[in-house]
Amino acid sequence: MRDFRQLLADGRPHLFDGAMGTMLYARGVYINRCYDELSLTQPDLVRDIHRAYVKAGAEILETNTYGANRPKLARHGLDGQLHEINASAARIARAAAGERVYVAGAMGPLGVRIEPYGPTAREEARGFFREQAAALVDGGVDLFVLETFADLEEIHQAILGVRDASDLPIVAQMVIREDGTTAFGSDVALVAERLGEWGAEVVGLNCSVGPNTMLNAAERIVGSTDRPISMQPNAGLPREVDGRTMYMASPEYMASYAARLIRKGVRFIGGCCGTTPEHVAAMAGAVRMLAPDAEPRVTVTHSEDAAAAREPVALAQRSNWGRKLAAGEFLTTVEIVPPRGSNPEPMLEGVRLLKAAGVDGVNVPDGPRAQSRMGALATAVLIQQRVGIEAVVHYCCRDRNLLGMLSDLLGAQALGLRNMLLITGDPPKMGPYPDATAVFDIDAIGLTNLVSRLNRGMDPGGNALGEPTSFVVGVGVNPGAEDFEHEMRRFYWKVEAGAEYAITQPVFDLRQLERFVERIEKDGLRIPVIAGIWPLVSARNAEFLANEVPGVVVPDDVMERMRIASALGKEAGTDEGTAIAREMLAASMPMIQGVQVSAPFGKVPLALKVFEAIPGWSSVTVPEAIPA
Repeated sequence: MRDFRQLLADGRPHLFDGAMGTMLYARGVYINRCYDELSLTQPDLVRDIHRAYVKAGAEILETNTYGANRPKLARHGLDGQLHEINASAARIARAAAGERVYVAGAMGPLGVRIEPYGPTAREEARGFFREQAAALVDGGVDLFVLETFADLEEIHQAILGVRDASDLPIVAQMVIREDGTTAFGSDVALVAERLGEWGAEVVGLNCSVGPNTMLNAAERIVGSTDRPISMQPNAGLPREVDGRTMYMASPEYMASYAARLIRKGVRFIGGCCGTTPEHVAAMAGAVRMLAPDAEPRVTVTHSEDAAAAREPVALAQRSNWGRKLAAGEFLTTVEIVPPRGSNPEPMLEGVRLLKAAGVDGVNVPDGPRAQSRMGALATAVLIQQRVGIEAVVHYCCRDRNLLGMLSDLLGAQALGLRNMLLITGDPPKMGPYPDATAVFDIDAIGLTNLVSRLNRGMDPGGNALGEPTSFVVGVGVNPGAEDFEHEMRRFYWKVEAGAEYAITQPVFDLRQLERFVERIEKDGLRIPVIAGIWPLVSARNAEFLANEVPGVVVPDDVMERMRIASALGKEAGTDEGTAIAREMLAASMPMIQGVQVSAPFGKVPLALKVFEAIPGWSSVTVPEAIPA
């Protein structure tokens, strides 16, 4: 038995499985059967469905016991086998779960009305729930999920009955209508408040409606309870198609709403009617994107004789970039995107200008906005070998599984790459190949943990690798994030994982940078911050960044300045964008230890003009734009 309270305490989003009944029906079990009995008569079928959800990335499995209470089993003449059905279902789920996945004892309504709306007494109902809960405990569950209740009084008795049998955590979930109220007219905010007062550790909703309605409900629930929130919507609303009832929401649609629910503050995500392992796998990607150290599809084997971690190479000895970070010196870098084709020469000409100007490094993005360009690692090697200036490699989690990333990083070390900026990566749907598959075995936080282990001479499982790598570990941060608290939690987890410096998203609003720096200073976090600065070239460029580049916020006053200047001509717009960038850099200098200036459309001279805001910077004469 695993301690589910550890998950409750970690502050991260986690993933339940999807529908059991949908999968049983799809495998030929008709709806007139008692699905709960299948744990006795066809245990392999139930076990295979559980395993499919584990493989898809579910962190919590629900037992096949939704209707395994005495009143419902009695309809099939199975009430005498109540204990055997529930305990067997729990053992089947436990066998499928293995060591990493939790098992939740699923309990649904009794199917009878209780007082004051029916003949069943409250104490009698409480006894039915107590009986089922005790059987599930005997089977070895880690927690309980009370789900699909419409009556607050009935779920109150369910909570009391479970508490009579066990002190394991309870996830209590109600069903609502499209208007956000229960069948008895209770508002979702009141529902969440009551469930918490009655002792449920997690409160939320499941079934009956699709993800859009649940998103609306989540917005109302978040402020009404201090308990973690769970949401398990159906795959949309059912439709009749050729005489069959079908749920039409695609896995991608469910994944997009899973991400939105998490951003609203929902901690536990899953699926109800119509959801399948394919839906859960897609939602697992959203959870991994937003959760630190989430590696639900990657199992790491630890060597029994793993060597102790080695002392990392001193930061100042890893690279010139690391030396300046360690010494507190101001760093300058320009971001240049890799070439679209296989010819690097035009890009390298721009890099040579940067070296001549005295810039410390060249930032090389890794498939920005999911565009197809030369690989960041290959580009960085070319820059260092042919030009002799250090590269800062953006390395993302989108395109490689854990083993691929491990191989890449070991190769990067051997090729002399040292300076890394570890990011999660933009989803493929943003780019020209929306059907391309994203991997996301781990996110930027997990990747930071991985690189930190390599720097101590260990692989992900703690096995000795010999000489440690000597990467300088950087991470991204967005001071202008819409959900600032969520961004800060992720940033602190990155620092905890081993980040040694941070580069911000392009800053156009000084107040956002000030808020970020004040926050980390208040919290006693000491980490060099390098501000991202983007010289705008036109009003259209500003609108594009504001609306189509994730994480970039362009304030209204900057937009207005660019519109006014651009109306006077192309050159005036570019000059105004450069002036804004220099103003931002000059104002930011007291708060930062470096600056990353983007070279929009390969305009290296434009990027270099921004550095003129640095006291003592010597400008150099350079030719016009270098083609991308």
